[in-house]
Amino acid sequence: MFASIASWTVIAERIRFYKQQWAAVKQFELRFWSGVTMSDLFQATQHDPNATGIEKIFTSGFKAFSQFQSTGHHSRDDIIIGAQRAMHIAESKMTDELDRPLALLATVGSISPIIGLFGTVWGIMTAFQALGTVQQASIAMVAPGISEALMTTAIGLFAAIPAAIAYNRFNNQSTRLQTQYETFSSDLVNILHRQANAGAPHANSN
Repeated sequence: MFASIASWTVIAERIRFYKQQWAAVKQFELRFWSGVTMSDLFQATQHDPNATGIEKIFTSGFKAFSQFQSTGHHSRDDIIIGAQRAMHIAESKMTDELDRPLALLATVGSISPIIGLFGTVWGIMTAFQALGTVQQASIAMVAPGISEALMTTAIGLFAAIPAAIAYNRFNNQSTRLQTQYETFSSDLVNILHRQANAGAPHANSN
């Protein structure tokens, strides 16, 4: 029961979390491709305490790009590699944030049926041990105990099935978001590569 409560808490939190992430991706990409300069977009997002994954990737990459470019001592390739590394670190942190709570759902989904089965075996064993102490046995004597024992399997499945379904669903959401982040990073690298020697690059520059 504790496992079921914990898994439903994670499920409710992850539904809200992934919904926010997808909304943020769509909103940020609209701003990014609207023609606003990346420096203006960077100023608007770098101090945002509620910045989401795609915003953190952008600010990390553009900050590194600007810092390397401002020194004047780095080659074009070094500038781009520095920006790529910064975005890769941001992506790794975001991937951890996307996947970390899913471990609980995976654990509940795989362990709960085993715990329920253990409870069932223990309950049936106890019922038959009690049956051995009486002179005349009947099904009416063991039925309540067996019924209670089987309830533990049902409770285990009650916890495991939603957790397993939610894990598969959220794992798919996480994979799709990671793909979205990687695609955005590639687009940003291409823009930065073309603008490595230019000032105040535009997000939609060609």
